[in-house]
Amino acid sequence: MHVSHILNEFLNVSVALSTEKNTSKLLESILLSAKKLANADGGTIYSVNDKNELVFDTLFNDTLKLHLGGSSNSMTSLNSIPIYVDGEINKSAIVAQSAATGEVINIEDMTKTSELQSKRSKTIDQQYNYHTQSILTIPMKNHEGDLSGVLQLVNAQSENSNNIIAFSTELSRTVEALASLASVALTNRQLIDNMEELFQAFTRLIAKAIDEKSPYTGGHCRRVPELTMMLAEAVHRHTEGPMAHFVMTDGDRHELNLAGWIHDCGKVATPEYVMDKAKKLETVFDRIALVETRFEVAKRDVELSYLQQLANATDKNTQVALQTQRDTQLKRLEHDLHFVLKANTGGEFMKPEDQEYLDTIGQSQTVNIHGAQVPLLTKDEIYNLRTARGTLNPEERTIINRHMDITVEMLDTLPFPKHLKRVPEFAGGHHEKMDGTGYPKRLKRDEMSIPARIMAIADIFEALTAADRPYKDAKKISECLRIMGFMKKDNHIDPDLFDVFIKEKVYLEYARKFLKPEQLDEIDVTKIPGFTLN
Repeated sequence: MHVSHILNEFLNVSVALSTEKNTSKLLESILLSAKKLANADGGTIYSVNDKNELVFDTLFNDTLKLHLGGSSNSMTSLNSIPIYVDGEINKSAIVAQSAATGEVINIEDMTKTSELQSKRSKTIDQQYNYHTQSILTIPMKNHEGDLSGVLQLVNAQSENSNNIIAFSTELSRTVEALASLASVALTNRQLIDNMEELFQAFTRLIAKAIDEKSPYTGGHCRRVPELTMMLAEAVHRHTEGPMAHFVMTDGDRHELNLAGWIHDCGKVATPEYVMDKAKKLETVFDRIALVETRFEVAKRDVELSYLQQLANATDKNTQVALQTQRDTQLKRLEHDLHFVLKANTGGEFMKPEDQEYLDTIGQSQTVNIHGAQVPLLTKDEIYNLRTARGTLNPEERTIINRHMDITVEMLDTLPFPKHLKRVPEFAGGHHEKMDGTGYPKRLKRDEMSIPARIMAIADIFEALTAADRPYKDAKKISECLRIMGFMKKDNHIDPDLFDVFIKEKVYLEYARKFLKPEQLDEIDVTKIPGFTLN
């Protein structure tokens, strides 16, 4: 082969090494170039797994018109080859011997080799009715001497005929140089893939840590990326309406999925007593026990007062009046304690008159604690119990919302590579609203990317349907869609994305995978506020 042809093959491999991201296709390119350089009838390339085995990747054979593995998508029965068997080099496979010794094995005529050495080759020849004569086996080692694969070529052919000849020493050195170049690039590709896998595993680790941190939001960090990708895929395949232009590449999918896994990473800095606040009076512990104790003391004070006054009462009417007064006071205390216990459990809404009644309870009676008169409810307890929605007071709500600032700060400090540059924007926008009243940056719709708006809808729907919140029961799908319909009308969520969410039935796909069966009810989309079929 002319020098220009050799140089051309090296250039072809070099281009593939620098541009191809798929390891299997990269190995295939290496094999094809080596096969062409050697004018070989066939060839096979193997990679190395964690078990120190050679894993078949791609096979080409012109005589048999075979292309197995690689880009062919064809199945093969070729098993992995152990490099060592019982601590000894596997001498039944030439590729294993080459891998173990690190030496090039160039065999002119397979019929002159030992029975053991040619065992695997003969087995394959019998399987495909083929005759292997000359073999060139080259271990692919990187710059550190680590094995990254093995390249094997079979049956070199003369240039002017199909006669089988031996692989020349000069040709062997040329292919070996090509394999060496390829091995270094292959190692770099594997290092990049390994770093990518490590980073993905790390993001899932953070998500799991956050989910494990709170028993009341466990699974949120896992479910949001799932729903985000469900909606993103639905928008991708939706070919009509304002979102018809949205398409995703595999790189876009990877970037968005990664953002979904770390969208709440700032919660690692959120105090657990705030994240886990199941009751309104809860801090490090639920202070309702203190309130119940005061009510018990108040009841005993009523009983003592009654007994003291009864001892001084001389007539029957006075005694009856005192008993009636005692029963009324005890009944009121029971009623008020029940009211407080109910108020301590967060809900979706608390009436203003109920909030005011808490003040009345607090002022209704005091008890003596270590010589000090203490009201049944302190000002701080009343302040927390008056919380209209959920269990968090305004200050605690600010602490929770602060997790978004921390998320943005954390992600902005990470040196994301070019293909992941949009992760902070995607992950940091799921609490923004289309009218600019969200947080942390008060962004409006046209200031947010479509993926960021997708994640906002996913985060809301997951929270509405969640069955693990301490202050509410799991909502049915129809109620969640009704609430989100109003959010669309109020310009809180992207209207076009919400329409795709309904039309493509993303809610149903998610529900079947993650929700309880009792949450799946009949959905009449015509009754969803702000949504119309057209």
